[in-house]
Amino acid sequence: QVQLVESGGGLVQPGGSLRPSCAASGSIFSIYAMGWYRQAPGKQRELVAAVSSGGSTNYADSVKGRFTISRDNAKNTMYLQMNNLKPEDTAVYYCNAYTGWPLNPPNGYWGQGTQVTVSS
Repeated sequence: QVQLVESGGGLVQPGGSLRPSCAASGSIFSIYAMGWYRQAPGKQRELVAAVSSGGSTNYADSVKGRFTISRDNAKNTMYLQMNNLKPEDTAVYYCNAYTGWPLNPPNGYWGQGTQVTVSS
């Protein structure tokens, strides 16, 4: 069993940056692949970025070159550095933990989400 808690969302202007984090507890964090998903109003939840237990990463085309996913196994925490944010990045961002690779939604554990709003 894994509990996930996201934080670090907020309101930012276009071109700005945010770094949400996902803190895990309840199990051995390092064995899980982790991912960030997002869901905008009226749209399906989509994968933003993922990192395997071994450190392999993948990204949605729409965020490549702007977002960086990372994990700190010593702190049981995953991060998403988001730079050059655009209004279309506005969504609720969710973290996911899964024992396989690649991630396989809706399987695994989910956090409650953190709102990211990009607006001037």
